[in-house]
Amino acid sequence: MIRKAKGTDVDVIVDIWYRGSIQAHDFIDPAYWSSQIVQMKEKYIPMAETYVMTSEEKIIGFISVVDHYIAALFIDAGHQNKGTGKKLVDFVKEQKDILQLKVYKENLSGLRFYEKNGFEVKTELFDEPTGEKEYFMEWSRKKA
Repeated sequence: MIRKAKGTDVDVIVDIWYRGSIQAHDFIDPAYWSSQIVQMKEKYIPMAETYVMTSEEKIIGFISVVDHYIAALFIDAGHQNKGTGKKLVDFVKEQKDILQLKVYKENLSGLRFYEKNGFEVKTELFDEPTGEKEYFMEWSRKKA
């Protein structure tokens, strides 16, 4: 089931984000992700429109969108590669005509996931805080 996140979900969402960030971005020092926990909890999650996927009333993944920008998509490690991410992306696609996001160039599984779901690389960027290259990607209903 997909539902809008509640305030009481924030700790679980941030935990999934933190563990997922370390797993998917092993090329970035884990201390960077630790340094972002408070901002995720107090700033980024509250400012986004966040939807959670639940299984047996337990949150197994989430997607956060600001306007038409996917700010975060993370699935609990035990539930990856089972279609949860696709279901969350498809849910947001039903509400938007265009979606954009950034994915680190070295996050090959993330890049493949987004390409498989209709996103195209528009440009390559440099992420100052991490010193990593990333791709700016876009999906449009017109092209889908």
